[in-house]
Amino acid sequence: QVQLVESGGGLVQPGGSLRLSCAASGFTFTDYNMHWYRQAPGKERELLATITTGDSTYYRGSAKDRFTISRDNVQKTVYLQMNSVNPDDTAVYYCNVVWRGKDYWGKGTLVTVSS
Repeated sequence: QVQLVESGGGLVQPGGSLRLSCAASGFTFTDYNMHWYRQAPGKERELLATITTGDSTYYRGSAKDRFTISRDNVQKTVYLQMNSVNPDDTAVYYCNVVWRGKDYWGKGTLVTVSS
């Protein structure tokens, strides 16, 4: 079955960087666009970035200019490089795939930005 496993979260100081990973299995990775979302405390889950099967990338809101999404089709992994983080980036980060019309999510990885 479809499985997504995020990793790489943790405590990071303001202005620092972090790279999140999402290992995918159970579907043909190269056939699907992949997405990163996040959910901050008390807020709705928001879409941050998308990478297509052709490696085109799209960003929304606060991810623009600071975050970079990438994928490794051999490792079946999607990444989110986060730079210049600030306390507003504190959230649980999820990767997502829409497979056969249904959303699949990992359990998420917590990123805390604090000094």
